Amino acid sequence: MKLSVFSLTALGLIAVLIFALVQLSDILLPFVLGFTLAYFLDPLADRLEKAGLPRIAATNIITFAFGGAVLFALVFGLPTLAAELSAMVERFPAYAARLEIWMSENKILNDNPDAVNAALEALRAGAQKFAGDILMQGLSILNVLALVVITPVVAVYMLNDWDTMVAQIDRLLPRAHATQLRSLAVQIDEILAGFVRGQISVCLLLAVFYAAGLSLTGLDAAILVGVTAGLTSFIPYVGAVFGVVLGLLMGLGQFGLDYLALPQIAGVFLVGQFVEGNLLTPRLVGDRVRLHPVWIIFALLAMGNLFGFIGLLLAIPVAAAAGVLVRNGVDFYARAYVESSEEE
Repeated sequence: MKLSVFSLTALGLIAVLIFALVQLSDILLPFVLGFTLAYFLDPLADRLEKAGLPRIAATNIITFAFGGAVLFALVFGLPTLAAELSAMVERFPAYAARLEIWMSENKILNDNPDAVNAALEALRAGAQKFAGDILMQGLSILNVLALVVITPVVAVYMLNDWDTMVAQIDRLLPRAHATQLRSLAVQIDEILAGFVRGQISVCLLLAVFYAAGLSLTGLDAAILVGVTAGLTSFIPYVGAVFGVVLGLLMGLGQFGLDYLALPQIAGVFLVGQFVEGNLLTPRLVGDRVRLHPVWIIFALLAMGNLFGFIGLLLAIPVAAAAGVLVRNGVDFYARAYVESSEEE
């Protein structure tokens, strides 16, 4: 079967895109973030346009409001998280000693004490390395300048020209395939809109809930654990599992085997999962997102392994597009071959 000119062109563009992604991955972060912000904020700009504001005015209002919110979060939130991370690393030896005493008293260390001590030492070293890597990355002047300066500029231009850009892409579609391509684009957009915009809202609300709930339990570094668990909740089950394991380990180190504090820590995440599954996700994400949790996890691991942090940012859009293409391909195959053969 011969490939059409359109198919060959599409395959060539995909190959060029993958090659560029690999070669330019070190500088793409602010551009990908800027494009993501523009996509995330475009519906709000459209609403302001419908209210009578020019596109440039709507873009400026959204940019200043969103930029102010991000600046407020960085000024007041980042120092708190950094202080809690530093304090957690400093307190880790004391936590490890308490865990060792508790395991010794409960005869957990009797069978193989060297292995447990090695695990605790590896965990301590890993936590210190993790903190050091974050600090080193945060102190990179070029990275900070790129994110602070280039990302907003890209987001503003993309947001202001979004409708024009979409119209130009639509104009270049081959007429023979335009209807089908528009249908695929609408399906991909619905999935991304439901997942990205809805899931970001869910993650932010969970981060606030976990941080507040853990703070009420008296857990050290409650804000750090809660925010981290909330923001990683876009990976199915990972955020809650990570949060409850880290929270209980820190609770054991801080409170010991406290039958009141530890159930409270676990209870925060159980309530959070209940609220997410029954209130937040149905209302904010809805049932339009047809991305299987296993497919999401695979996409994140595969794209992260291939392209690093940029791959993680692009994993969900790629998974959404691939899912739509596979479903439509299967439907086409079923109609063209399976159903036709049954009729014969």
